[in-house]
Amino acid sequence: MDTFLLPPTPIRSLDEYLATDAGGLGIRYITEHSPEETIAEMLRSGLRGRGGGGFPTGFKWRGVASQPGTHRYVVANGAEGEPGTFKDRALMRSNPYQLVEGVIVAGFAVSAVEAFICLKASFQPERKAVTRAVEEMQRAGLCADCTITVVSGPDEYLYGEEKAMLEVIEGNAPLPRLLPPYEHGLFATAPQLGWEPKPGEPGHHHQHESNPTLVNNVETLSNVPHILARGADWFRGMGTTLSPGSLVVTVVGDIARPGVAEVEMGTELGTVIRTVAGGLPPGRNVKAVFSGVANPVLTPSRLGVALTYEDMRAAGSGLGAAGFIVYDDTACMVEVARQISQFLFVESCGQCPPCKLGAEQITERLARIENGSGTDADVTEIGGWLDRVADGNRCYLPVEEQQVVASILAAFPDEVTVHIEEGHCPRPRSLPFPKIVDMVGGLVRYDESQARKQPDWTYVPA
Repeated sequence: MDTFLLPPTPIRSLDEYLATDAGGLGIRYITEHSPEETIAEMLRSGLRGRGGGGFPTGFKWRGVASQPGTHRYVVANGAEGEPGTFKDRALMRSNPYQLVEGVIVAGFAVSAVEAFICLKASFQPERKAVTRAVEEMQRAGLCADCTITVVSGPDEYLYGEEKAMLEVIEGNAPLPRLLPPYEHGLFATAPQLGWEPKPGEPGHHHQHESNPTLVNNVETLSNVPHILARGADWFRGMGTTLSPGSLVVTVVGDIARPGVAEVEMGTELGTVIRTVAGGLPPGRNVKAVFSGVANPVLTPSRLGVALTYEDMRAAGSGLGAAGFIVYDDTACMVEVARQISQFLFVESCGQCPPCKLGAEQITERLARIENGSGTDADVTEIGGWLDRVADGNRCYLPVEEQQVVASILAAFPDEVTVHIEEGHCPRPRSLPFPKIVDMVGGLVRYDESQARKQPDWTYVPA
């Protein structure tokens, strides 16, 4: 498969981009077709959201476009914070123009009045690249009538949650709101809970409208100009019927070299680990693979699974954002479970008490088991909290806690037993938590400050 999302060398100017096979052709398409025809082409392509949910992009666009009201918005989610993932940052560094063109097309399709591209404030190279692309395209007249704002947000994991992202755009903390963006979008005056009367916005036909807002991931939007330039049939020529196209994957952990690469949908997981990351060091074997911290663990028997939404689901896990964390046979899986639980506990916003309290209790009991002071009662308590940690959840974070921790305990019960019976960890080894700060030249740098982060999102001094 010829890669198209990740060019061999970074595209540094609009002229370079327009000289490619697809540059500017998405914008040309929308000058010759209606919003309805544009959405229909996206539906035919079968493109699915690459941010983790895998929802069909065309259906999402059509749903937002069909909502009432006159104020619609488009948001590009570039606040990549899923552990083990670097693909969105790689895309923005290598070709920010395809993202901006995708945003312009999406705004046209849903009749948006404004668009936002959301990044973390720490993503300085990406911010510079995206800002440059927006400014160049506006000066060239490719986005003369559109308003695109690049938003810098906090480092919190929940900034990448679409409902929390809208809160940040509005100047608030990244606390997920109750309703999804297509029901309660940006700057909406309609209340979410109870009734708080507010004046309607100018231009609306009714007093309260919810400003339906389209939120798509960077990789999703980057696909759009290529699909419109080459056609839905070209896109469907890759991958599978239910998961067409290519996929930008990240592989880190106990591997020969970390990597980001574009592969065809349907490529086997084991093949990706070998070709993208060089496999494991000599003498080591795969013990566990995680798709970020959002899906259940994959054990060695699942290395032949095809990277599609349907196959990963059938394997008992999920594709997520295609950021794969590999652990070899020297890793302690109790410690892996503790690290993941600690991350989710700390990053939880606390609006849903079962999430914050449950993740805290699960983390503390996993820590006791890992250091050799745990008992069977801790295992029982963990199971009880896993059953109710997601009660009343506003976002997916507590479901991640539930699914990932439960899957580790189910896949590696003997390790838990050994820790309790022997009173120590049989595989004492320092494991860096794979929240990626940067990847350059085959080297990865993890966020060492994550270990000092506290549940109130402050940090213990170094």
